[in-house]
Amino acid sequence: MPYIVGLTGGIGSGKSLATRYFSELGIEIIDADIIAREVVQLDSPALNHLTEHFGNEILLPSGELNRSALRERIFSNSDEKAWLENVLHPLILTTIQTRLTTIRSPYGILSSPLLFETQQDQLVDSTLVIDCPEDEQRVRATERDQVSLEQVNQIMAAQLSRNDRCNKADTIINNSGSMHALQLVVSEYHHQLVKKLLVKNS
Repeated sequence: MPYIVGLTGGIGSGKSLATRYFSELGIEIIDADIIAREVVQLDSPALNHLTEHFGNEILLPSGELNRSALRERIFSNSDEKAWLENVLHPLILTTIQTRLTTIRSPYGILSSPLLFETQQDQLVDSTLVIDCPEDEQRVRATERDQVSLEQVNQIMAAQLSRNDRCNKADTIINNSGSMHALQLVVSEYHHQLVKKLLVKNS
């Protein structure tokens, strides 16, 4: 099994940008967000199961999942949110486990917004949190995703608190600066880890 780094961060923290920088360095990425979309793609058993439970209101005219409609349903109802997680999280976890075994780069990245919340951190060798102040998260998320501040606050409330996330991390990268500054720190982390793994495997 290859060495795996679990990368996470709150909404708007820069997790996706950091993931992209690791990819540009030649590191293979397993993205939990992408897998979460794959397991509910058109005509999938999981999407059919969701439609039976929530009704056709969660579908787009194309028959694909309307994520914003589903999000509205679950964020206002904790029981429905728990039901959805019980259906999807095991499917996502199984797919992640399978794909982690295919990593061929010096190490792999499991990029997941809910790394700690869904116990996906148990699948990795170390954890890396991309962090920034919560006010900055709100500004970035509302500008990037064109969603309301209320919805961003709901998403943040559903995620682990900033303090708890950082307390669980093996390494924290502060992303309060520029994109270039983040890229430099990611590059340094990458080179240090590759060097460490070469020594370990020699």
